[in-house]
Amino acid sequence: MELPEAKQKFIEAWGKLGSEWGINRTMAQVHALLLVTPGELTTEEIMESLSISRGNANMTLRDLMGWGLVEKLHKAGERKEYFFADKNTWNIARQVAKERRKRELEPVMKILDELVKVKGDSKDPEYATFNKSVTDINKMAKNVDKTLDTMLKAEENWFWGSIFKMFK
Repeated sequence: MELPEAKQKFIEAWGKLGSEWGINRTMAQVHALLLVTPGELTTEEIMESLSISRGNANMTLRDLMGWGLVEKLHKAGERKEYFFADKNTWNIARQVAKERRKRELEPVMKILDELVKVKGDSKDPEYATFNKSVTDINKMAKNVDKTLDTMLKAEENWFWGSIFKMFK
């Protein structure tokens, strides 16, 4: 397999993986393109490489910047904007975890914290089932949050070493 074909295969695979994680396929593909590009790309270069519209490219780049996965660069004397992605996979994993925590876990935890306070008769099977389910899910969510907090603060070698110790 030649490099251009390999790059295309990676971009397609990253796009598919992203969509399975709940991220827009085009967003994942633009990220993949920037990951395998040694320098920066303009919006036009991204549009041409992925055969996407200007509107789609602009919206996708804005979303990727919102996620903290892509940065914009202005070159002196040029009007074009250039975009690049951090290529350090540990930084990428931490940034995605941080954003998913903020967008998904924190709102759920806020609701669960409210729901565990619901009062009722512990002898009532409806209430008991509801309370146990909500309490158990809340406990698990808090444990996931603590694990994410550890990951976000940790250095890569320490984190993976700790994970692997659990499975020995």
